[in-house]
Amino acid sequence: MTGNSETMVWADLKSRDLPSPNVIIPYGHRDYQLIDLWLPADKGPHPVVIMVHGGCWQKSIADRTLMNYAASSLREAGLAVWNIEYPGVDEDGGGYPGTFNNVAKAANFMHSFCHVYHLDMGRVAGFGHSAGGHLMTWYAASPNLSVQSQISCRREICMRGVINSGGLADLKASESVTLSSCLADIKPLLTGPPTRDRPDPLSDTSSDRLLPTDVKIVSINGDKDEIAPPHLGESFTANAKAKGNDAEFHNIPHEGHVELISPGTKSFTKQLEILIGMLAVNCSS
Repeated sequence: MTGNSETMVWADLKSRDLPSPNVIIPYGHRDYQLIDLWLPADKGPHPVVIMVHGGCWQKSIADRTLMNYAASSLREAGLAVWNIEYPGVDEDGGGYPGTFNNVAKAANFMHSFCHVYHLDMGRVAGFGHSAGGHLMTWYAASPNLSVQSQISCRREICMRGVINSGGLADLKASESVTLSSCLADIKPLLTGPPTRDRPDPLSDTSSDRLLPTDVKIVSINGDKDEIAPPHLGESFTANAKAKGNDAEFHNIPHEGHVELISPGTKSFTKQLEILIGMLAVNCSS
């Protein structure tokens, strides 16, 4: 993935010193079943952001450590971060249904540690970047899955909202505009094959098919983003609103895909502001 001459590239972000989480929590026995927990300095209870990394659903492209810079900045702002790892489609156990089932399992696992680490389960939001935007919005809408689906799950977390950050949440719309190596080439692995009982593989895998949800979805795009062009977030938001979902869209001028998870940029600052606003109110309110 590269940017144009006006935007950041991955080397601009990765050249920074890599911060570390406070705790690494396994949620299973596989190498990829790990959660990084980032805790603010105060005693809590801490509002929490569930974080899902991108990388075109492929571990050979990115893992959860790509989000360390963003997670560290949220921690400094007083937000705990539950940064999850999941199997890519290029790993044993990944693709359909494993990628989805692991995302749900890792997110729900927060309940097992909320008292130990003073996590405020009434103030939880989600943040997913790129492919992680798809997985985060899918998890938010997962209560609408058919019980017959192989990826049917119970979302056990009450969320104030999610940020779809340069997300590829609508798989059909994204396939034609993002890199073919990012989605089109791996789509059969991600969505699974059509079957007689499941003729449309997008029916339970593409977030737009599962709306509306009770979770507010805020889509953020940089107007120079070549991986997730801003019309993806704009059209996803319009579709969500048409179905009765609380949704917003923000287009950030002169920034691209990398800026979205790079502290100090306009895109990241806007997302931090939105997350703080989401988490100011208890989920039961």
